[in-house]
Amino acid sequence: MQARSFLDINRLSLEFKTRNGVVPVLDNVSMQLNKGEILGVVGESGSGKSVTAYSILNLNGNASTITAGSINFDGLLLHKPSSSLLRDIRGREISIIFQNPMSTLNPIRSVRDHLKDMLTAHAQSTQAGAEKKSLALLEQVKIRDPERVLDAYPYELSGGMCQRVVIALALACSPRLLIADEPTTGLDVTTQKAIMTLIRELALKHDVAVMLITHDLGMAAEYCKNIVVMEKGKVVEKGSVEKLFKAPEHAYTKKLIAATPTAQSELDDLTPDPMLIAKRLQITDDKILEVNNLHKLYGVKKGFSKKETFHAVKGVSFSIKRGECVGLVGESGCGKSTISRMVAKLDDLSDGHIIFDGEDIGSIKAKDFINSNMRKDIQMVFQDPSGSLNPRHTVFDAIVEPLKHLEKISDKKALHKRVLELCQQVDLDANLITRLPHQLSGGQKARVGIARAIAVNPKLVILDEPTSALDVSVQAIVLQLLEKLRHELGLSYLFVSHDLNVVRLFCQRVLVMCNGEIVEHGEVNDVFNMPTNKYTQALLDAIPHFSVNNL
Repeated sequence: MQARSFLDINRLSLEFKTRNGVVPVLDNVSMQLNKGEILGVVGESGSGKSVTAYSILNLNGNASTITAGSINFDGLLLHKPSSSLLRDIRGREISIIFQNPMSTLNPIRSVRDHLKDMLTAHAQSTQAGAEKKSLALLEQVKIRDPERVLDAYPYELSGGMCQRVVIALALACSPRLLIADEPTTGLDVTTQKAIMTLIRELALKHDVAVMLITHDLGMAAEYCKNIVVMEKGKVVEKGSVEKLFKAPEHAYTKKLIAATPTAQSELDDLTPDPMLIAKRLQITDDKILEVNNLHKLYGVKKGFSKKETFHAVKGVSFSIKRGECVGLVGESGCGKSTISRMVAKLDDLSDGHIIFDGEDIGSIKAKDFINSNMRKDIQMVFQDPSGSLNPRHTVFDAIVEPLKHLEKISDKKALHKRVLELCQQVDLDANLITRLPHQLSGGQKARVGIARAIAVNPKLVILDEPTSALDVSVQAIVLQLLEKLRHELGLSYLFVSHDLNVVRLFCQRVLVMCNGEIVEHGEVNDVFNMPTNKYTQALLDAIPHFSVNNL
């Protein structure tokens, strides 16, 4: 008789009660995980990956009901657990790295408070010892200045830094089962590699079982032993990494593999039917943006009264030509988003010049730029499509807002016509314009954000990790859409990303940032094929390589 797996999910079915009736979400899902193993669970948004994982700890809410199947964790039955059992195992025996760090962390509690609560609640440390262990945990997840971060609040940290704090919380109590739900979504490749190496060490040296939920097939190929592929609440294929990626049997698995960017792929290769580009854009030497000797300093609180200065951006200079896409890459906290916000005039610079379309806009205060005629010429697509949309506003409201405030259009018929035109441009079903953000998929929300950004015919669009939260198939479609719009509308892009394969596909030139400075820049192929800086080389070496020839 075969021994039972450490975690055995057997024929699990689950449904949600909604206002429109009962919706089946999981259908006969089975997967097994042993001690010391990393199991990859892949699939598009809405395929049931996270719902399956959250079922293990009964985190799907009161509207969910397990209608069939079982969950066995080391002899404990978790498909119908008691509240006392859940209290005992949550955080201590089984821990989760949640996907969205900003919604996981309490905005009014410091990082110190979060870690102390976790350690003392599960008797892992005394109040006195919590400080030392908290620092060690932050160092373990590669936070460079743990003393400063301990006193910080979530809103004072970058998305990548918050993600590392969430990982530290998950590791605090040395769990036996770690559920990692997109654990490296907001992280640069070097930090991603460090975190995944740490998770792999926990599996190998401490026999921790890891369920890795990811849309990054390169990561799954590099770190997992077995893969489960989910689509529409079902397991459509599973097996070893080598078998699954070298000889996929299901059409959906083949689609995911084809949509994954590699060092050899081209943008048109990622989908079976790439969008046709009406005309090819000629990039000239005419510069739409020149940034000269840009600096940004922040005052950082130390204790109750002491303040120190943090130099976030240190003398950065670069330019973007009309019609060009320039990539900006670097580790979390290096200053990428700070530069984006200053260029977009959402934040004031401390020193330097920002020359946009021949005019120095750096001296204009961010609060005054809203009334400038140039406000509509610089638009931004934000990293989190969910967080950047007002949850109470429909798709129509979101897209129409810049038209009302920046184009001063008030005629209802004209507004409705323009919104429909924009939906067609970004390939968004016009029937969705009455929906709220929570009724949209990740790809649909990304399209709304793009439509809103191009609504006022900008000259420069800043793309801040626009595809980081999307699965690979949707990412491929959105990238092709952005490329199509660049050519058809003559847009220029500043493309902020931690995914170097995407930057190679999408950008003409690239800027590499480290500790607030540009350490290397040049044509994408030159920088990627012949890097001259050690940091750039470290970034390239850290990319998870997905190639069936290397499996």
